[in-house]
Amino acid sequence: MTAGKLTILGSGTSQGVPVIACQCPTCQSSDPKDKRLRSSVLIELPELTFAIDAGPDFRQQMLRAKVQHLDCILLTHEHKDHIAGLDDVRAFNYRRQADFPIYCTPKVETALKREFYYAFEENPYPGVPRFEIIKLQKGRFELGNYAIEAIEVWHHKMQVLGFRIGKLAYITDAKTITKVEKLKLLNLDVLIINTLHEQTHLSHFNLEEALQLIAEIQPEQSYLTHISHLFGLHEKVNSTLPPNVSLAFDGLELSFDFSD
Repeated sequence: MTAGKLTILGSGTSQGVPVIACQCPTCQSSDPKDKRLRSSVLIELPELTFAIDAGPDFRQQMLRAKVQHLDCILLTHEHKDHIAGLDDVRAFNYRRQADFPIYCTPKVETALKREFYYAFEENPYPGVPRFEIIKLQKGRFELGNYAIEAIEVWHHKMQVLGFRIGKLAYITDAKTITKVEKLKLLNLDVLIINTLHEQTHLSHFNLEEALQLIAEIQPEQSYLTHISHLFGLHEKVNSTLPPNVSLAFDGLELSFDFSD
């Protein structure tokens, strides 16, 4: 058995929590668990440390988690709340003295070349971030000495990749998952799944839909992430959830079994 560690770097939706200029009870809460940076996680395995997504809070998240070494970043999709922090990969370029590996689909690569055009110029300005793009599609791929499963989900009509790492799966920005891809989520110890709030949403699971998926695939324990301020206060919402389901929060650390 290989033991892994996951840290929730951010559990908030695209605006984070609190939302700018919002006076709702959640945004005004003094509970640290109601302070949510944009969604991202850090995975630590023997001889491999990587992040999934690098949104606008990436710098703050790396500093808060005291990350000294990062091998690569996996990107779920091209929305700004999942890629906007990639300029700060420069710090790891300096430490590595090499281009930094970014795993993503060709569609995400196209977005990166548009958003971070200056990093891809033939004669770039000194000091820009330097990326090594490794193309991903759904299915198994090798990451260091490990096999990871990229799981295709749909964010309205946009392809998003979730990731299964041993007995743990991380899925964000999902509204629908095909039956074939759901089979890849069976026999999990831990599922981390996006759950925006209770109301129906065009491109995200609401609470009812997330709980339906959890009941269908039956992981041992589930954590809800990518949470909107409209969901409500952490303590209040958490008290209403089933025993095997909890709200994720920034800084939450989980151990899991990596069995290939």
